Amino acid sequence: MVTRLSVFDIYKIGVGPSSSHTLGPWRAALDFLTVLDRAGSPVQSIGVQLFGSLSKTGLGHGTDIAVMLGLQGYDPVTILTQQIPTIIDRVRTERQLQLHGTAVPFDYRNDLVFQPTTHPGHPNTLTFTGLLADGQLIIQTYYSLGGGFIEREGEEVTEEVVYPFIHDVSSGEKMIRLSHASKKTVTRLLYENERCIYSSQEIHNRIEAIFQVMLNCVYRGCHTEGVLPGGLNVNRRAAHLSRKLLAGKSYPDRKSWLEAIRRTARDFSNVNQWISCFALAVNEENAALGRVVTSPTNGASGVIPAVLLYHYLFGNFGEDDLLRFFLSSGQIGALFKQGATISAAVGGCQAEVGVSSAMAAAGLTEVLGGSTRQVLQAAEIAMEHHLGLTCDPIGGLVQVPCIERNAMGAMKAITAANLALAGNAAHAVVKFDEVVATMWETAQHMHSKFKETAEGGLAVHVSVALPEC
Repeated sequence: MVTRLSVFDIYKIGVGPSSSHTLGPWRAALDFLTVLDRAGSPVQSIGVQLFGSLSKTGLGHGTDIAVMLGLQGYDPVTILTQQIPTIIDRVRTERQLQLHGTAVPFDYRNDLVFQPTTHPGHPNTLTFTGLLADGQLIIQTYYSLGGGFIEREGEEVTEEVVYPFIHDVSSGEKMIRLSHASKKTVTRLLYENERCIYSSQEIHNRIEAIFQVMLNCVYRGCHTEGVLPGGLNVNRRAAHLSRKLLAGKSYPDRKSWLEAIRRTARDFSNVNQWISCFALAVNEENAALGRVVTSPTNGASGVIPAVLLYHYLFGNFGEDDLLRFFLSSGQIGALFKQGATISAAVGGCQAEVGVSSAMAAAGLTEVLGGSTRQVLQAAEIAMEHHLGLTCDPIGGLVQVPCIERNAMGAMKAITAANLALAGNAAHAVVKFDEVVATMWETAQHMHSKFKETAEGGLAVHVSVALPEC
């Protein structure tokens, strides 16, 4: 039995703006709700404490909102995102949570506490306290590990999930050796692993669902204007850019819009602008609590759709390309998570946009016919040029520099794929496994103020006056 993360552990459907600060705490709240349910006694009160990075940038990342939604049983995959403001306003005005239809007192300003101190267990830590009618006091602490992954404090839980996979692809070197020995592509190896837990139809359905969420997100982002929430007064740009690039062409729906884009010019400037437009659209939606796909995180969710749509609309898109792209890119994300980190609070933005760019580079190289060595080299090149990238969100919001950074990550991914395909990967000086180890070492030595705390970089050098919550 081989231990590895499934591709579908990396790609999760959820709500923005952050996988570690929104989706992770949301899932922790849902888990705590099950803990309370098992206790078998009515809940009298609930308290929440947010520590470290969750406290310092929690308001900007919607951590408080996520917790309140999770405790009331809302699912980030299915919740109607347009209803979120109404649900949260009700909690704040009525000062109560609805737990399975029962009102539980909850004063937002007193029962949800932002603790600026860093918990010794993890930079992203939150603790729930539940007082029950029979006198039980239930306390549970969670770590939000990035990418929507969570872990309960004190449990013997690893970041990996045990699946009965038949191929050991737990490192780049193992993937190369196995591919060479078996004469199988990256996609074939990973597909055979996924088939150990899912049927062919389930794999197809999951990938199609992920792709559709990405398409919907891009489409919404390219058709929504206005100012993003949070107080930075950041104007949405994707809709204006889409309209400009289509030069007034009309279309009745998403399908027609995509066809209109296909018919636009294929010159470098036009294609480049569309790639940026797709990335901006996703991350503007993410910043507005829209539905996105963690790729591998919410803050980096625009890179993969931008690169995938570049190939889908301007390349020679093949019948199996979605499968090939998502399996190969997802595996790269899994290797970075297992060998380093995908949490900006632990490793800075190299762990988010850097990893996403490496994933996208690998996926693009695979669908363009690259060898296993070239797929891994493309991922290595993309990450190599993100090493040391800090996370310094202004105002603790996933807006500046985060939104534009996704567009830059997408362009780096495409460049990395082209470089890998143009050369002999066997002659590469830097190996994929080496860049994973280097990223992890860099993460460990990076100063904490550059790790999603909004205490360094642009976050302190750009003066903004945010409204009080």
